[in-house]
This record gives sequence, structure tokens and C-alpha cells, in this order.
Amino acid sequence: MNTNNTTIAYFIVNGISEKPELQVTIFLLVIFIYLITLGGNIIILLLICLDHHLHTPMYFFVANLSVVDISCSTITLHKILLSFLTGDKKVSFLECMFQTYIFGSLAGHELFILTAMSFDRYVAICNPLNYHKVMNRRTCIILASFCWLLGFVQMVSLVVIMGSFTCYSSNEINHFFCDIVPMMKLVCSDISVLERLFFVQGLFLMTISPFVLTFVPYIFIIVTILRIRSNSGRRKAFYTCSPHLTVVVLLYTTLANQYLTPSSISSLDSKKMFSLFNTAIVPMLNPLIYSLKNKDVKLSMKRRFGGCKLTN
Repeated sequence: MNTNNTTIAYFIVNGISEKPELQVTIFLLVIFIYLITLGGNIIILLLICLDHHLHTPMYFFVANLSVVDISCSTITLHKILLSFLTGDKKVSFLECMFQTYIFGSLAGHELFILTAMSFDRYVAICNPLNYHKVMNRRTCIILASFCWLLGFVQMVSLVVIMGSFTCYSSNEINHFFCDIVPMMKLVCSDISVLERLFFVQGLFLMTISPFVLTFVPYIFIIVTILRIRSNSGRRKAFYTCSPHLTVVVLLYTTLANQYLTPSSISSLDSKKMFSLFNTAIVPMLNPLIYSLKNKDVKLSMKRRFGGCKLTN
């Protein structure tokens, strides 16, 4: 449904694909990914909560990451599942603004919590003797609280400005959820202020700042690892950091292609695919990355599910 420069009461979310023959396949694939994401992250959360051996700073931040993954997948994928079951692709204006705000806040928080995890790895590798003194319970709670607060505050101005527009050239969003980039393309008013704010905030606050604060500690970590004389010691130190580094590389790669690639060389459809990878595949992979190759989690699962035989 197209509207000619008028106010919008609701939006129509097109979804991943508009081809009828693909709808069943997409529904089954999305619900499979969502259930794996939900199950994997819930298991991680339960193990961390119930097993005191996992009450460490690293797993405290992993628990925060699992909460973000569950929330992000739910807020973005639920419309795909509901529209297939009900056939209704409509989303009210307020609901769309709310979804934009929550998704942007969760995405921001994930970047900030990964930055906190980078600091945790830096202390663990470069200053192991003072690790528990530096990364105490109070420090972890302050870092996590600051990440949550900053994540939700940084989206307020963008959503307030976005919600103030009443003139749209169309109410069809070429996406599977209400994301700010495809919505900006529908506004028929002057959005130069919003574009500048989005560029500055997205580039510096949401990308460069957490990127630098995440990877600079790894320079010191790599230098420290290279100074370790034994091969086994170097492997153990690298193994400690590899899950976090893998998640960081995956997330920043997809976000850069999703938001920082110029429109002239990247279409909305391609950005939609990167968005799907970011909101569905990455949250599904996170529990696997942090658990399947992690000795502490394996031992915790053995303690909690004693009858299960775990293999490498």
C-alpha cells in the first residue's frame, strides 16, 4: 500500500522475501534458528546461575550477552513468525518506533558489553595476579550497568526525531522489522538533521569508540602472549581470548556491511541479509562459541546433567 506524502497510522513490514513459494521455507528456517538461539542461551544462563564455578567475571558478561541475544532475536524475528501464522504484516506507528528503539538499544549494549569483556580479557592475560582484585563483583556490576544505560540512552534522540516525522512517501518497509535505515528512506520531509546525527552517533559512538576500546587491549594481549616462553602457555592464553575475539569479528563485520556501506554499492536487500545474519545467526552462534569448546561449561554441564556423556 502506497501513500502520497501523508501521515502514517501503521507500517507494512515486507519481510525477508515477498515470494509466496518461499514463505514456508523461511518460516521453518526462522523458527528453527530462533528455537536454537533461545534454547542455547537459556542453557548458558541457567548454567551460569546455578553453578558457582561459573560465577566469574567472564561468565557474568557472557550472561549479559545471552540476555541481549534472546531479546534481540525476539524483538526482530517475532514479526516474521506472526505474519506467517496470521497473514497480517501491519505494525502500528508506535509499535514500530518502540521496536526501532529496543533493537538499536540492544545492538548498542552488545557492542559496549563486548568492550567490557575485552577489558576483562586484558586484565586476565596481562595482569593475572591482580585479576580478582581488579575484576571484583562491584567492578563487574558497574561496567554492566553502564553498558545497559549507555545502550538505551544513545537511541533516545534518534527515535524521538524519527517519531516526529509525519510525512512518508510510503508505509511499506523493505525489511523484516522496523529498522531505522529503511524507515529513513520513506520520510518525505527534510531528514538532514537525522542523517547527520545518525552518521555521527553511528560512526563514532556506536562504531569507532567501542571498536577502538575493544581492540586496543588486544594489542597488549598479543604482546603479552608472544612473551610467553612455552608453546602450551601461549596456546592456553590465546584459547582464553579466542571465543570473545570470534564474536567481536563476526558482529563488527556484519554491522559494518549493514549500516556503514554506502547505498550506491549496497542495496536494501543485501543490507537485509546482513541484518538477518546479525539478528538471527550471530545470537545462535554465541552460545556455541562460548560453550562447545569451553572446558568450564562442559564440566558444568556434566555436573548438572550427570548422565550425559560429552564428547569433544
